[in-house]
Amino acid sequence: MSTTGGLVILSEMLPLLPPSERKIAAYIIENPKESISLTAMELGKRSSTSGAAVIRLCKSLNLKGFQDLKIRIAGDLQKTGDVGYRDIEPNEPPKLVIDKMTNNTIQTIRETAELLDVDELEKAVAALQKSRRTHFIGVGASSIIAQDAQQKFLRINKDAYAFSDIHMAATQVANADESDVVIGISFSGETTEVANILQLARQNNATTISLTKYGNSIVTDNADINLYTSATREPTFRSGATSSRIAQLQVIDILFMCVASLQYDETVKHLNATKEAVDFIGSNKQKIISKMSF
Repeated sequence: MSTTGGLVILSEMLPLLPPSERKIAAYIIENPKESISLTAMELGKRSSTSGAAVIRLCKSLNLKGFQDLKIRIAGDLQKTGDVGYRDIEPNEPPKLVIDKMTNNTIQTIRETAELLDVDELEKAVAALQKSRRTHFIGVGASSIIAQDAQQKFLRINKDAYAFSDIHMAATQVANADESDVVIGISFSGETTEVANILQLARQNNATTISLTKYGNSIVTDNADINLYTSATREPTFRSGATSSRIAQLQVIDILFMCVASLQYDETVKHLNATKEAVDFIGSNKQKIISKMSF
C-alpha cells in the first residue's frame, strides 16, 4: 500500500466528485494536518456532511478505506520542497522556461509514482511476462507512447504491436486470445476508440490493461488492470500534453524494466543482439556511401 499521494488523488478527483464528497475533499485539502487526526464521523461534521459520505468518498477515490486515505495524507505532509506546477507566461526568457519545465516534469514523475498501485503493477508485469503478443493502443499523442512501448519490448524479444491506424489495431485485436495482452493508453480515459478496442479484447478473453489519469473512466471500465498517471494542471498552451506524455513514458519504462529484470540474462542477450544489428546496418550504410562518393 502506498503511503503518499492522498492530496494528489483528492486534487485530481475533486471536480468529478458528487457535491457532498467534494465538500469533504475540499476540507481535507485545506486542512490536511487536522483531517488525519479525525474519525470519519468527526470529519463529516467538520465538512457539514456525514461519516457515511466520508466512506463513500474513499470508495470514489478507489482507496481501501478512510485509514488508507489518512496514511497517504500523513505521508504527503512529511514531504518538503514541492514547488507545484508553474505555467509558462507570455515572453518567458529561456532560463525561466528551462526551470519551469524541469520543475513540472519532476513534479509529474513524483505524483505518478505516488499514484501507481504496486499490486496492480505486479499483475500487469506478470501478464506481460507470459503474454504471447502485446498490443499497445493509443490515439493522437498517446499513439506516440504506444510506439515507444513497442520499440522497447521488441528489443527484448517480446512480440509487440502498436498501430497508428485504429482500424488496423482493431483488426489485430480481433484475432487476440487469452494469451494476449492489450494495453489501452489514454490520458483522459475517455477515448472511445481505445475503450472499444479494450472491450473487443475482453470479449476474446485477452488480458486488458489501462493507462490513464487517476479516476474511473470508460477506458478503465474496460480494463482488468488499471495503472494511473498524474493529471496535470497547466492550462496554457495545453501544456498538459507535455506532462501527460512524460507520465505515460514513465509508466511504460517502469513496466519494461520490471519485465526486463525478471528475465535479466535473456534481456541482456537480446539487447546486445539488437544493438549489434543496428550497428551492423549503420556501418554497412556508411560503406555504401563511401563507395558512391568515388
